[in-house]
Amino acid sequence: MTDSASRPRFRLFVPAPLAAGVAVALTRDQTHYLAAVMRAEPGEMVLLFNGADGEWLARIAALAKAGAALVPERRTRPQTPEPDLWLLAAPLKKDRTDLVVEKAAELGVSRLWPVFTRRTNAGRVNIERLRAHLTEAAEQCERLTVPDLAEPAALDKVLAGWPAERVLLFLDEGGGGPPLTQVLTGLPPGPLALLVGPEGGFDDGERRLITAQPFARAVGLGPRILRAETAAIAALAVVQAIRGDWGSTPRTPC
Repeated sequence: MTDSASRPRFRLFVPAPLAAGVAVALTRDQTHYLAAVMRAEPGEMVLLFNGADGEWLARIAALAKAGAALVPERRTRPQTPEPDLWLLAAPLKKDRTDLVVEKAAELGVSRLWPVFTRRTNAGRVNIERLRAHLTEAAEQCERLTVPDLAEPAALDKVLAGWPAERVLLFLDEGGGGPPLTQVLTGLPPGPLALLVGPEGGFDDGERRLITAQPFARAVGLGPRILRAETAAIAALAVVQAIRGDWGSTPRTPC
């Protein structure tokens, strides 16, 4: 363990296996970030994680335009389970979607699923952009995984293929459900998902379709009408406080 003052400046996600002494190659973008943006030097330490092998302290062995190589030296944290929590969200305007994606990663979402509804204004989703935001947020918030990003799909298709064991909490802006806190305290243990609509909300047909599903529960978020991005962030915070990992003891920085 090292104190916080000597903690490495950099933390990166890599898809490669992590083991002591086994060199890991960085992508061109990661190499550019370390060398050109952050002015890192060979010998400097970097924290690495890959979603499977925990977090490792690695030394920069080579840093050139052709690529960088890092050598893991020791594991600073073992891989541990994270909340099994999905967020299904209708794409919003670009900046607002970026905000939801970033905060979803910070708040421990295990899967982000863009869902198209009848009132969704965005015509398409830039998957690579969203994946980059998820990765950057995971690196910065020090979680051990990057959330899975599901292929965007229409709401009816998502519901048709839904795993019955996962409860879907539908954030009903029409006031058709009891408070989210009340529903969460009454649910048995099991995987959860949150469904948040677009700026204009769900239409009546979609609301009927969702509530007709045996796995869906309509829930409310208080007396005020929230923006879609606010609703997503607030609901995730409530779930993590009541059913997630916010009750865990804060870890000691490595």
